[in-house]
Amino acid sequence: MHWKQMAQAYESYLRIERGLSPHTIKSYRLDLNKLIDWLAEHQMNVGPDKITQEQVQAFVYDMAKKYHARTQSRLISGLKGFFNYLIFEELRIENPLALIESPKIGRYLPDTLSEQEIDRMIAEIDLSADQGQRNRAMLETLYGCGLRVSELTGLRLSDLFFEEGFIKVIGKGDKQRFVPIGSVTMKYIDLYIKQIRPHQPTKSGHLDTVFLNRRGSGLTRAMVFTIIKDLAVKARIDKKVSPHTFRHSFATHLLENGADLRAIQQMLGHESITTTEIYTHVETAHLTKVMREFHPRK
Repeated sequence: MHWKQMAQAYESYLRIERGLSPHTIKSYRLDLNKLIDWLAEHQMNVGPDKITQEQVQAFVYDMAKKYHARTQSRLISGLKGFFNYLIFEELRIENPLALIESPKIGRYLPDTLSEQEIDRMIAEIDLSADQGQRNRAMLETLYGCGLRVSELTGLRLSDLFFEEGFIKVIGKGDKQRFVPIGSVTMKYIDLYIKQIRPHQPTKSGHLDTVFLNRRGSGLTRAMVFTIIKDLAVKARIDKKVSPHTFRHSFATHLLENGADLRAIQQMLGHESITTTEIYTHVETAHLTKVMREFHPRK
């Protein structure tokens, strides 16, 4: 049994049977490649059906020297999934990572932007340029709807249901959900679509794409990252700001203003409420800050 053959079969399983996104599948493959490269480096000519618990433990030990706890945890989880797949296919009897525990990691509290910081970033957009109108609509959509960057770049004109007050979003694993959209966000998207987008060239295959680049194709994830990072620098915001920061801010501000956690889960498209519960920790941190700032016995 060859690693390359099984890695390709596993990718097909993740794509077809589990419905994972290409980005997620790529991450799983990169982690598996780390193990394959490590075996080659140490001249261990052993296939995925024969690799032992001891060999895998040695690999994990070496990776612990190179990567922080969160990366180690993801690596172990991904490899456990691969070997569970081999067991499911009756190619192995046991999982060599069954007794290997992931390192304990604290819950990650994401950076968020205040409403004032978001306004400062938007104020830095050059609205005299056509791309400026597009960028403002994009930021308003990220913050107003809590989208992932891939959901933003994949948004289509046919996904906009403004009369009903919703947009249709294609999330992880090609799962669809409807997200409410506010009047402010609708206003700026509508402005871009009606006044700017018709005057741009549009390439075949992107006639239904909402946000276009100068050449008439869809925006890439990297381009959106660059636009946002540049605006954060101009607005002098001393935080790690990315498209996901707007999604975190969307959820945090809703929770701070009394929104129900279950409703936030549905809007974000989280499969499990446990994922959404991270925002309760952000809210707790906010409450602690308020208490320390305003209570007389702080």
